[in-house]
Amino acid sequence: MKVLKFGGSCIRSAGDIQNMVRIIKRYPEGERLIIVVSAFDGITDQLNKCGHLAENVDVTYQDLLKEIEFRHLDIVNDILSVTKQSKVKAQVKMLLNDVEGICSGIFLLCEYSARTKDALLAFGETLSAYIISEFMNHEGLETVLIDSRELIITDDNFGAANVDLPLTYERIKRRLDKINSYVIIPGFISASHNNYTTTLGRGGSDYTAAIIAAAVQASVLDKWTNVDGIMTADPKAVRDAFPIETLSFEEAMELAHFGAKVIYPPTLYPVFEKGIPVCIKNAFSPEKTGTKISALAKENGQVVKGLSVIKNIALVTVSGSGMVGIPGIADRFFGTMAVQKINIIFITQASSEHSITVGIKQSDVELADKAISDEFSGEISLGKVNEVEIEQGLSIVAIVGDKMKSSIGLAGRAFHTLGKNGINIRAIAQGSTERNISMVIDQNDVRKALNVLHESFFLSDTRRVHLFLIGVGSVGSALLQQINEQYPFLKEKQSIELKVIGLANSKKMLFLEDGIKLTNWKKELDSSGEPMDSSGFIRKVKELNLRNSVFIDETADEEITKIYDKFLSSSISVVTSNKIAASSGYNNYKRLLELARKKNVKFLYETNVGAGLPIIKTIHDLIDSGDRVLKIQAVLSGSLNFIFNSFDKTTSFAEAVKIAQTKGYTEPDPRVDLSGDDVRRKILILARESGAQLEIDSIECEPFLPESCLKVNTVAEFYDELDKHNCFFEKLRKRAETKGYRLRYIAQYENGKAGIGLQSVGPDHPFFKLDGKDNIVAINTDRYMEQPLVVKGAGAGAEVTASGVFADIMRIANQ
Repeated sequence: MKVLKFGGSCIRSAGDIQNMVRIIKRYPEGERLIIVVSAFDGITDQLNKCGHLAENVDVTYQDLLKEIEFRHLDIVNDILSVTKQSKVKAQVKMLLNDVEGICSGIFLLCEYSARTKDALLAFGETLSAYIISEFMNHEGLETVLIDSRELIITDDNFGAANVDLPLTYERIKRRLDKINSYVIIPGFISASHNNYTTTLGRGGSDYTAAIIAAAVQASVLDKWTNVDGIMTADPKAVRDAFPIETLSFEEAMELAHFGAKVIYPPTLYPVFEKGIPVCIKNAFSPEKTGTKISALAKENGQVVKGLSVIKNIALVTVSGSGMVGIPGIADRFFGTMAVQKINIIFITQASSEHSITVGIKQSDVELADKAISDEFSGEISLGKVNEVEIEQGLSIVAIVGDKMKSSIGLAGRAFHTLGKNGINIRAIAQGSTERNISMVIDQNDVRKALNVLHESFFLSDTRRVHLFLIGVGSVGSALLQQINEQYPFLKEKQSIELKVIGLANSKKMLFLEDGIKLTNWKKELDSSGEPMDSSGFIRKVKELNLRNSVFIDETADEEITKIYDKFLSSSISVVTSNKIAASSGYNNYKRLLELARKKNVKFLYETNVGAGLPIIKTIHDLIDSGDRVLKIQAVLSGSLNFIFNSFDKTTSFAEAVKIAQTKGYTEPDPRVDLSGDDVRRKILILARESGAQLEIDSIECEPFLPESCLKVNTVAEFYDELDKHNCFFEKLRKRAETKGYRLRYIAQYENGKAGIGLQSVGPDHPFFKLDGKDNIVAINTDRYMEQPLVVKGAGAGAEVTASGVFADIMRIANQ
């Protein structure tokens, strides 16, 4: 024998009822089935609303009753043939006349007692059970409709009646023993010993089904609903959540206690006690496996079975030296809470006995505060116990699984996962069974916490990284193209999924939580973007609060660098090719690095020097391995190197500059490159990475341009000045050429000092054969004393710079 329970969510309409009967027909012919049904979806709430309207002398309850009547009659019209409708409609109207009578009484007396409420709400299940029974008969499935008030006997605690289980079991067995037809029973409803209608409270229909299953020793209780089973996490918060195939009774109880709404533990206690399996199945996808809850859950190798949450929690803490070693303190504390009927959800106590912390519903805070303060008023006045501490706006996130007890390091893994995503744990509790680890966190972090924990314990093979990019010029655009092209490889081969969630240029910003399509980002930004404003960009990123978030700056805007700390403070890593922050005041540079370290995130700026060349990383590796940087010599401007390589007896200096500008190697105003300011910033960064505490003003600069070249107002005037000083530049070139040397603009750091300037280098110098717009860095250390470590390659260009930024992103993704 099997018991089937159909909830209101899967009998909302005529089509749903027809689907329900199709499901019943799927069971083997001849198998005895007892079918428990809820009221049609929403009807119980509507009946309750009628009661409240009538109590408040609001005649609109009659309109609502008409809606209820029309809905039931419409269902009858849709599922029964015309010849069968008259009888069923007459019975439905008769039942609804009784409802009208109850509401009229409430209206006249202006009283809506608990007993009257039970009598009124019972009609929801009575109506649905009758209509479904008649439809099954119409479909050739012979049914017996039994009023559950004949079976389930309770006390007079209206609204949540307590069942007399021994008497109820006896009645059920006696009444159902010889019936071979399909049995239809309305859920939720019961009767008192005095024969008053009572109801079973929250999850009452589930309770009805469980009681009947336990009484008849059913082989299984199939609970049909509108979801695929109990999920690994709330699918509204975690999109990758999936159904749990099997759970033990204990695991199910833990998950349900912490917010899994598919089951309500007290209602299923009778079947759990008898060891009867419960299957949660989707009435709209009956072919899916669902979740089976049984005494011995099938092993699937999964240590953690699910994540669950209780929201709107407050922590209440009592502490003080007067609590240490004093018997009865805990008894007084918990006794006071019990007297006030305050449910304690979470308990933790320091082994020093100096404090007790409990988690309660936020709605009970004022009552708890007063009760505890009154109970310990004497100790508080003497200073032996501190004032009650209350922290609100919290939630409890629970990790549940029977096999957690034998899994070493699982708690550490959970704490690490939350910590590296900037989620602070306020309190922790774990029972001796180790079936549950409960962590109290800020309510605003719940969604992020569920996702990072779910990724860690259920989707460890795939790591999703969320990217937010400001700056979609040449480098930013190249980066987006590279991410798009590499996406399949990263997901398939490295199990990393990079999703661009936010994009912005100087005018617009765009956010899509599901990810921006990188094949169409320009059009989407232009058509759907909102006005760009940096504070709004930060606010949106924080509101999304996604795990594994990375902010990327591909601008040269100083204002954008001023918001780096906002991201780092929110545990969001920062990757940037903008060298302003790393070359700003030393205190600010150190502050950003320390903030990143404190928040356990990354602040990466490899492309600040040498575009995609691994220069900064190489210096870090040397220092981390115990080496010491003694000297750095470098050509750090690809544009200047190109200019001096192009400058020969057939090409004047001014012409070489124009060629570089035309090819896009210089800024639109080439004076920016030729002033040496960019190279100053780069050598400053390398010096700092090597351990020097230098400021930009301490970098010595030997200008090679005549002073008048930099004093002009326009680019055209600048070129005129270069032409006027052609002889000056020719002398520089010929002087080097005569000795067989070449001109190089070199940055140098040694003995705590740094400088930049134009130098001539001979054939034996590593910079002599530096081609095109390449960069080169030669590093002398304790270990590379005589022969420097050399890093050489393309040091400019959108593609290589973007690839360097991409590499920084991957360093974060792989950590």
